Amino acid sequence: MYRAVRGVLFGLDAEQAHYLVMGAWSRLMRPAPIRELAQRALRVDDPRLGQKLWGVHFANPVGLAAGFDKDARWVNALGALGFGHVEVGTVTALAQAGNPRPRLFRLTEDEALLNRMGFNNGGSQAVARRLEELRVEPVLGINIGKSKVTPLDRAREDYATTLRELHRFADYLVVNVSSPNTPGLRSLQEKAPLRELLGSLQALNASLSEGTRRTPLLVKMAPDLGEGAIDDVLEVVAEVGIDGVVATNTTISRQGLRAPGVEELGAGGVSGRPLARRSREVIGYIYRRTRGEVPIVGVGGIFDAEDALEALEAGASLVQVWTGFVYEGPLMVRRMQLELLELLERRGYASVSEAVGASHRR
Repeated sequence: MYRAVRGVLFGLDAEQAHYLVMGAWSRLMRPAPIRELAQRALRVDDPRLGQKLWGVHFANPVGLAAGFDKDARWVNALGALGFGHVEVGTVTALAQAGNPRPRLFRLTEDEALLNRMGFNNGGSQAVARRLEELRVEPVLGINIGKSKVTPLDRAREDYATTLRELHRFADYLVVNVSSPNTPGLRSLQEKAPLRELLGSLQALNASLSEGTRRTPLLVKMAPDLGEGAIDDVLEVVAEVGIDGVVATNTTISRQGLRAPGVEELGAGGVSGRPLARRSREVIGYIYRRTRGEVPIVGVGGIFDAEDALEALEAGASLVQVWTGFVYEGPLMVRRMQLELLELLERRGYASVSEAVGASHRR
């Protein structure tokens, strides 16, 4: 059924279709009893799928990646679909419109998306007001980034503003230094500026968490880094005590794409199937280098349970979907969980936790 609906939606501008669908779904899910019915129908309750990370219980490993709900408008409506966690953002200190439209494109031949959204969001204060009025139901991650107008030498203060505004709402926080759509942002992945940024944010995080559980602070990494650059990031992660790595963001590579006219679409990051192999490589490399001691959230090219299990076996503790969700539809999460249970049993794993990093133990 979704294939037929998708055919109609794919006839619309990609960003227009996104807001049309989510606007309708969020209105439908507004009454709590309706959300509860949806949750009962769509979630899969099985202890083999659950695990605890950073003191947080994740009912299943399948989450929604940042970028889908930039302003935390649809948190509970998305949670009703059965996601183990929902990551909102990227949120910046200042409200910003993002890059000119069109800025989101489907590469259907590649089962991919190209986006240059540019952190379009209402700013940290607006998101805080929205979350203040909401009883959040799913595990909530909040992804934070740098405002476009803020110079790189003021990045620390900019990120800190957002962290202060949103810290109290997050089950975990992600520092995004890897989007290709904010000029200069990826330079913050270099060792010296990254150490300065993450060190200051972790200190602030500890201060804001005083007297309570310290909120886990993660960093999101680009897939286009070489091994030396990844090593630099991981050295900073160890020095500063960062709690995990999200691997990976979108790629600027166009290698192997089959969709016609890709170059004419202009700049942007590519997500979906073309990212799958590189994402797994980065996950595996991080897992080996950290000896499995740093939890990894695996993102990139995950469309089904096979993809999810590959990421888990490579070393991810959690996985996230975005492009796959667009292509596969709202029943994707339930289907992935049911199929993942079958795969775990078939491959002799007692639980998701047992599958994490298994490819390195064979």
